Amino acid sequence: MKSFAYTITDPVGIHARPAGLLVKEINGHAGSSVTITKGEKSVSAHRLIALMKMGVKQGDTVKVTVEGGDEETAATAIEAFFRANL
Repeated sequence: MKSFAYTITDPVGIHARPAGLLVKEINGHAGSSVTITKGEKSVSAHRLIALMKMGVKQGDTVKVTVEGGDEETAATAIEAFFRANL
């Protein structure tokens, strides 16, 4: 299991466009399961609507947990996506 924390810098937070791109990035790593946690709430990052319903805003810190066969590669790619887009 690999995990990292990230503080959202996008002024709008995780909204439709970046959430859709994030799900697409995550689904590219089919060998891993990805969970995003904000406070007490955790959702599968493979589910677009659940991700958007979290209400993640600028300044919120989320924890991303990656488990599975390619977790090392997936975690690195997903963290890079967060840094570039969120």
